[in-house]
Formats: sequence, structure tokens, C-alpha cells
Amino acid sequence: MKHFFIAATLILSTLSVLAQSKTTTSAIVSFDATTELDALPKAENKTSVGMIDTKTGQVGFEAAVNNFAFSNPTIQQHFNEERWLNSAKYPLFTFQGKITNLGKVNFAKDGTYTVSIEGTMTIKDKTNPLSTTATLVVSKGAINASSNFSIKLSDYGVDVGTRGKISNEPKITVSADFK
Repeated sequence: MKHFFIAATLILSTLSVLAQSKTTTSAIVSFDATTELDALPKAENKTSVGMIDTKTGQVGFEAAVNNFAFSNPTIQQHFNEERWLNSAKYPLFTFQGKITNLGKVNFAKDGTYTVSIEGTMTIKDKTNPLSTTATLVVSKGAINASSNFSIKLSDYGVDVGTRGKISNEPKITVSADFK
């Protein structure tokens, strides 16, 4: 009987923690480095991992570099090569951050909330600070989070060259449904 109560306490504690932290394995991260000269350097990764903690405001995502799908196979190959993102050596993009105005969000009430997020983005072996805004839509206990921001590839050791076919400041879009 004593073991039952210990097990029940552990299960309830775990459920309490899980209720605060929501995750997904199907977040979508889009990468758009198009320019006036080339509309093809655009990709999407639909298998990214995302997390939001409704109690602490911690947020994060992780995207496998080789899961970004481009319409042009040559661009996809270049994207994964050593000169660019070197997916063999650095397989993941990661972001770790925190909602800085968490008090604006009532996760128990349906609504749309704009939040500020500060954290760090790691690409290859470079980590840089990143501040952005995100929109959280709370509906029947589910949360949809979305954000748009740009990064400088040169800040992460990525050389796009000088031909102007690839933007050094691609637009990144992240969208995730947490249930």
C-alpha cells in the first residue's frame, strides 16, 4: 500500500509538471533566403521539435538541418555542405529563450496574445542573442505559437558569396501547435 501512494504521488507530480510544459514534434520552421535574382532558396522543415512552459515562459525549438526541404535539389545539397550549414558536423538549429512579458498571457483563457521573447539561436557552432515577438493563440487549452524574424547568416559563419543570389539575412518563420 505504501508503494501505491508513492507511485501515485510521483504520477501526479509528473502530470502537474507536464501540464505546464507543452511540446510538439511537428513544429514548422521556414527558411527564406530569396533575393530579386533567385526565388528558389526557400525551404521548410515540418519535423521540428518545439516546447513552451506556461509556468516559467521558457520556449525553444530544434530543427534538423537536413530536414529542410528545398524545391531545387542543388540548393538543398549546397545548404547541407560544409561551406554552408555543414549538417554532417552541425545537425541542428536550436533556439532557447524566455517570454519576457509572460504576465500578459492567460493560458486558461481563450485569446490572442503578443509576447516578447529573448534568447539565443545556435547555428553551426555559433550562438548569438535573438529578440523577437511571437503570437500565441490559446483555444480550448491548445496553444498555437508563431514568430517571424531574420538572422544574419554571416553571424553564424555561413558565407553566401557575393553573387546576390542568396540573402545573407533570411527570414525565419516558426509555427507550432501545442496541445
